Amino acid sequence: MTKMTKLKGADGLPLNTILPGDCIEVMNCLPEGSVDLIFADPPYNLQLKGDLSRPDNSKVDAVDDHWDQFDSFAAYDRFTQDWLKAARRLLKPDGAIWVIGSYHNIFRVGAALQNEGYWILNDVIWRKANPMPNFRGKRFTNAHETMIWASKSEGGKYTFNYEALKALNEGIQMRSDWVLPICNGGERLKDANGDKAHPTQKPHSLLHRVLVGSTNPGDVVLDPFFGTGTTGAVAKMLGRDFVGIEREAAYREVAQKRIDAIRPFDRTALQVTQSKRAAPRVPFGQLVERGMLRPGEELWSMNGRHKAKVRADGTLIGDDIKGSIHQVGAHLEGAPSCNGWTYWCFKREGKAVPIDVLRQQIRAEME
Repeated sequence: MTKMTKLKGADGLPLNTILPGDCIEVMNCLPEGSVDLIFADPPYNLQLKGDLSRPDNSKVDAVDDHWDQFDSFAAYDRFTQDWLKAARRLLKPDGAIWVIGSYHNIFRVGAALQNEGYWILNDVIWRKANPMPNFRGKRFTNAHETMIWASKSEGGKYTFNYEALKALNEGIQMRSDWVLPICNGGERLKDANGDKAHPTQKPHSLLHRVLVGSTNPGDVVLDPFFGTGTTGAVAKMLGRDFVGIEREAAYREVAQKRIDAIRPFDRTALQVTQSKRAAPRVPFGQLVERGMLRPGEELWSMNGRHKAKVRADGTLIGDDIKGSIHQVGAHLEGAPSCNGWTYWCFKREGKAVPIDVLRQQIRAEME
């Protein structure tokens, strides 16, 4: 076991630690139901035959490592089934998993996910802004990889920070195709000889988007194929705990050095934009209980056409209707529904103030 920055979680999980060994064996030894999210970058089983050269006859540094070699598709399928089964045991009931792969393996992984009981939520295309060209000119340039996002089970209440991803995308709903560059320049980790420390290092930007979108500060993220530690580095930066599993000592050494260099995160900057549904519920009656609005006080529709009076029990009464802020608003507008929080306002010093301002004051006290 490499250096620990935190000994154990409440359930005995070794947090912020890189564990050596075979991922299936290690996962089977970890406590059940202890992980919020898994990000997995398993071997792609590329089945490369011979060296690949550029037009100038220089050799391409392709993925030909022993950990990416399997005797047959059947052997790869058994391996996939075994690690997915071990991973699912570790997920909390509302946990989720991301698995990334290429056309060589992702379809086999997708079928295995469903066979093991996961519920697929999305496939996300990582479209590489700067892909490696196809040097042989016999196929399309392979310019993307596919990620499958799945919950532990069909009914799982997985984390999805929709508003945060929308904010990250300049106010536009995040799509399932992400245009991000591959690792290059200063981000690409090198070994002592100046060569790539890992042939399939994933970019920081990819993990940042995954973790912001599907975890919260304090969540535990497991990466069973840790490599040079992108998942751990981003998790530490975002205030998430991580557990990494990596059997190759050289990768563990690079990963630990990388993670140790991450500066401590600023807790005040870790919170992300929440959806309105995720905000604490505040009953309208609480505004009346606290004296923020008084029984008998008049509320006005924001369009100025209608008014109603506040009752002591948190309902409203109009000329011919009584009920909740939503029911009365809908009746007055002849609409099937109405969001009373944005429909009604009260007046202070001659100015109209939306009642939602008072709700936000109460929510701010809850943080």
